[in-house]
Amino acid sequence: MQETLKTDTKTNIDWEAIRSQFPVLQQEVNGQPLVYLDNGASSQMPQSVIDRINAYHSNEHANVHRGIHTLSQKATDAFELTRKRVQAFINARHEEEIIYTTGTTDSINLVAQSYGRKHFKENDEILISAMEHHANIVPWQLIAEQTGAVLKVIPMNDKGELLMDKFHDLLSEKTKMVAVVHVSNTLGTVNPVEEIIEAAHSKDIPVLVDGAQAVPHMKVDMQKLDADFYAFSAHKMCGPTGFGILYGKRELLNDMPPYRGGGDMIDKVTFEKTTWNDLPHKFEAGTPPISAGVGFSETISFLEDIGMDNIAAREQELLEYATDKLNAIDGLQIVGTSKNKASVISFLLKDIHPTDAGTILDQKGIAVRTGHHCTQPIMDRFKIPGTARASISFYNTKEDIDRLADGIKYVQEFF
Repeated sequence: MQETLKTDTKTNIDWEAIRSQFPVLQQEVNGQPLVYLDNGASSQMPQSVIDRINAYHSNEHANVHRGIHTLSQKATDAFELTRKRVQAFINARHEEEIIYTTGTTDSINLVAQSYGRKHFKENDEILISAMEHHANIVPWQLIAEQTGAVLKVIPMNDKGELLMDKFHDLLSEKTKMVAVVHVSNTLGTVNPVEEIIEAAHSKDIPVLVDGAQAVPHMKVDMQKLDADFYAFSAHKMCGPTGFGILYGKRELLNDMPPYRGGGDMIDKVTFEKTTWNDLPHKFEAGTPPISAGVGFSETISFLEDIGMDNIAAREQELLEYATDKLNAIDGLQIVGTSKNKASVISFLLKDIHPTDAGTILDQKGIAVRTGHHCTQPIMDRFKIPGTARASISFYNTKEDIDRLADGIKYVQEFF
């Protein structure tokens, strides 16, 4: 990062200096300074990432992997540098285990269709959890319909914690895949994925982890975690939209057929037969989102300069502060009270629809998400129409939380 970080007593980081590097946070919305608490949907980009994307468009734009001219070589080098940085960032064993996708949803669909089409058959079981995002439900439903496999669901308790005894009971010789979220986008629950992976591997069952809400908030280590597949998105971690990562173990990816056909994923094409490129390009058909990929490299540098442990500590402090503040408001109920949580608070206000609450908060310049958050089964489990959700990032402040609490009280008075 360009700006030298000053020292504070807790994290040795000047968080105001960090916040000042996000242009969007400096504006007013509806005549009020913006309080942005919708980071679970999409986080904001710092100026350094914006500048890197603009520099690519201004000076380096060309297609990648296909040209011998200077601009194509520069674009390819910048684009492939991201793969090396992602490998180091998540401590993957091999560079070719990093597959570029358009996001977490695309990554999960890739595994479901490629691995699933080859390995699932009638009456095989796919095990997911009750707190999955639709992106980790629907792809498995689709492949189950195509192959005759059956979806099984790990239940959860009223706090939003998985019932791990039920999980162990559900694991069987019929289970051919376990697909679970690392951190719930609605409840904030941090699931015991290490235990899940270890139990599944004891029965030779592969595990896919949806890490979209984990990678932005904590350090993840693929060699330590030992997940077979791990998916996440750039735009939830201060990066550009339209770019994501699928990590997969090399031996599994090598054994999987291509997900999409087209340019760059081929070795040789004839009208009689086509052979495939090596990893990782076998799964990267067509012109990729190059500028987003180049920008994501700068995103990783930005996060590493701060330190993921520092980010986790900062966000945990803000989460605890916000939980205390909101719990003190009469008529407010927090949905998702797991002991182990990341920086998400979903809440209900007595007799006030979440959409109405969100609309009034927006008038005060406070951005929260309302609705079912692409987790309709969670809403069915708690018998509610939806929630309002405040999702916190390291660039938020205690003043943001105070504004949220005051805004909620105003909503209550308004109705």
